[in-house]
Amino acid sequence: MTVHITTSQEKIPVTVLTGFLGAGKTTLLNHILTADHKMKIAVIVNEFGEVGIDNQLVVGAEEEIFEMNNGCICCTVRGDLIRILTELMQARLGKGKRTVHFDYVVIETTGLADPAPVAQTFFVDETVSDHYRLDGIVTVIDAYHILQQLKHGHEAQEQVAFADVLLLNKTDLLAEADVAQVEKRIRALNPTAKIHHTIKSNLNINALLHVKAFELEKKLHIEPDFLSEHPHDHDHDDDIQSIVLREDRALDLDKIEEWMRIWLTDHGADTLRYKGILHIHNVSQRIIFQGIHMLFESNTDRDWHPNEHRCSQIVIIGRNLDEQFFRTQFVACVV
Repeated sequence: MTVHITTSQEKIPVTVLTGFLGAGKTTLLNHILTADHKMKIAVIVNEFGEVGIDNQLVVGAEEEIFEMNNGCICCTVRGDLIRILTELMQARLGKGKRTVHFDYVVIETTGLADPAPVAQTFFVDETVSDHYRLDGIVTVIDAYHILQQLKHGHEAQEQVAFADVLLLNKTDLLAEADVAQVEKRIRALNPTAKIHHTIKSNLNINALLHVKAFELEKKLHIEPDFLSEHPHDHDHDDDIQSIVLREDRALDLDKIEEWMRIWLTDHGADTLRYKGILHIHNVSQRIIFQGIHMLFESNTDRDWHPNEHRCSQIVIIGRNLDEQFFRTQFVACVV
């Protein structure tokens, strides 16, 4: 039997996109996929909740998109990540059910993910480490909300601390002095990462891919048990929940706007992240909206395809949410 040793030059580079809820990861992913980089990128998207919205918000490029809805990429579902990466490689080598051509992998984690177990996968599994090289961990930071997020969640702290590249995003929402204060705070958590100030996650592709920034020694300094097989000690915030709303019938735009006003007034502080695709009565385009706490934006997307099933889907992630309120109010928006 001939054993082929894969050199680092032959390994497929992998970039992990992380960041707390609503920071701008999907926007960044769209920038990457539409940039003129001449690469074929395989994308692995991890969602929190039973249905994936991010998959539908990613630009309709030719990239291969694989979705995991296990809630969090962590030790308990590391097997799924290993399985997908293994199947991808088999498909690339022509040994799978179909052949997939790619020369780069991007993993977008859920906003509640601890990035350490994701990176760990590339060192503890022999098959993965033989064929893939972790190029770097890119963390997108919501400059407007990060100080609050760092106070209430260990995930946000670890996403900042574990990054090789930090995107201080939404800097246009803050005064220059406040941006400097935020940068000082995140620099205290991560003194070595490269920091870029961005608006709408817009950054030159060369600062994100093929940066060869991941350094195992640095990560071991941050987390000495990084290569341990033991599950991570801390649990996710049990108060955080996801609510998924679906409706096939067309919605009334005025009713939706009034519902949003009531929603953000009464529940905005507890709503960490929300995003959705809306089917509005007498509107030929999909309406995309997303937000965090009381900040949100909406815009028209592409036209609904002639044979496409028109359906509104919303995912809401937050603390101590009244699910019955959201379901009742959402149904009341039907034309």
